[in-house]
Amino acid sequence: MNVGLFGGSFDPIHRGHVALAQAAAERFSLRQVLFVPANVPPHKQKQPVTCFVHRYAMVALATQDEKQFVPSLLEAPAELRRAGTAKGAVAASPNYTLDTVRRLKQTLKKADRLFLLIGVDAFRDIAKWHEAKALLAECAFVIASRPGFSLRDVAESLPESVRPPAAVTKPFQKQAASGDLVLPGVTLHLLEGVQQNVSATMIREAAAKGKPLGRWLDPRVAEYIRKMGLYRRKGDAKS
Repeated sequence: MNVGLFGGSFDPIHRGHVALAQAAAERFSLRQVLFVPANVPPHKQKQPVTCFVHRYAMVALATQDEKQFVPSLLEAPAELRRAGTAKGAVAASPNYTLDTVRRLKQTLKKADRLFLLIGVDAFRDIAKWHEAKALLAECAFVIASRPGFSLRDVAESLPESVRPPAAVTKPFQKQAASGDLVLPGVTLHLLEGVQQNVSATMIREAAAKGKPLGRWLDPRVAEYIRKMGLYRRKGDAKS
């Protein structure tokens, strides 16, 4: 069985996330795509993040029409684990993707294949991730590409210990970030045409101003944000 793992803050989950998951599921015959909201995203420890329960609820709403899309509690806060709803969840320390991948793989069969879904902008920082070389060796990566990125950009984002020499990557500069890049300990699959002009930051700013969110979000997620008053400025009343 092929399984996809899609982690992130999902603050909130938007159409771009779902489009990547749909494209990856179709291309790699993924029987499941686990959407894993991070309780403590490592790169956002000093930034305010919406309560995990709200972000998980929005993921559940956005994925309920796709039977192979599963909202996951793999990185849920410890209190949910103690309640018996999140086996293997971790405490309120940073949710490192390597730890999540290894826990998930313990539940899979040896013949199962795991694909980690990620956008190219996030992948550009992969060398800064916790034990990046070990993570790259644990599973294949499916990267949502977008115009303006070359295959060389992707290759040079890798940790230095697994990065091809500059002489090798130089010809990649003229190649769009597409196709596959397979190196010792690294398997990258690049998907074109799935990156959408939307960001969670843009959505939060629009919500703070009370603007309609339907163009970026599943209607159920937009309604949830409205009902719960998420992303409103302090002192604003819920409408």
